[in-house]
Amino acid sequence: MSIRSKLVLCLGITLGTSIALAQKIQPPVAPLGGKESTTQKTLSAGSEMLQTQSPPSQFNAYLVGLHPMKSHPGLQTEAHHFCRQVNQDFAQCVLFDGNTAAANLTGVEYIISEKLFAQLPPGEKQYWHPHNYEILSGQLVAPGLPDVAEKEFLKTKMNSYGKTWHLWNTGHFGMNDADRLPLGPAELAWSFNHDGEQAAGLLESFQKRLDVNLAKERAARQELTPLARPQEGVDALGKTAP
Repeated sequence: MSIRSKLVLCLGITLGTSIALAQKIQPPVAPLGGKESTTQKTLSAGSEMLQTQSPPSQFNAYLVGLHPMKSHPGLQTEAHHFCRQVNQDFAQCVLFDGNTAAANLTGVEYIISEKLFAQLPPGEKQYWHPHNYEILSGQLVAPGLPDVAEKEFLKTKMNSYGKTWHLWNTGHFGMNDADRLPLGPAELAWSFNHDGEQAAGLLESFQKRLDVNLAKERAARQELTPLARPQEGVDALGKTAP
């Protein structure tokens, strides 16, 4: 089988298969509320059988990364992205705090190419974080995908930008601050862009939970370095959000 054929086969893995092959990550908190009634369970089952599942079923790519909040960089969290590539230049993701059925929906992220980013007005660009460091450092991973497929997938995200809003704080790393309900305003998240910006122990926790080796991931991705172009926002972490 050729390298190209192997790559096509790897990229054809379904989202369900990818998650099945990944470490199971349970959410840190359960939302407030009573146990689901028999009536509610029946209604939910009926809806699943009779109503469309089309939009959710299109979110067929799974990524996990680390998000600091832009104006509060000490607030750092692990984000599980379930994404849909809408076209060559635009993708949209829903964010969860785990990858099991109990995971909480915590935010959204939109991803655009550098071509679309260049068309944004200056005032809008301050909402969009760069992705190159996340990719090249190994801190953005696609659990369950073979290495060759993961690298090829992340290659398509080189020089891209993301606009991310966290709507529910279910726990920041190293802090006992989880909310049992989505409270307060949305928080604009950012990306890490330099070594040393991560809280002590965060990367070790990430490696253990996701069963990844960041040093190995970083070394394997160095062949993508020639593709990287200078990005805006690499020194914006800690700046006041718009």
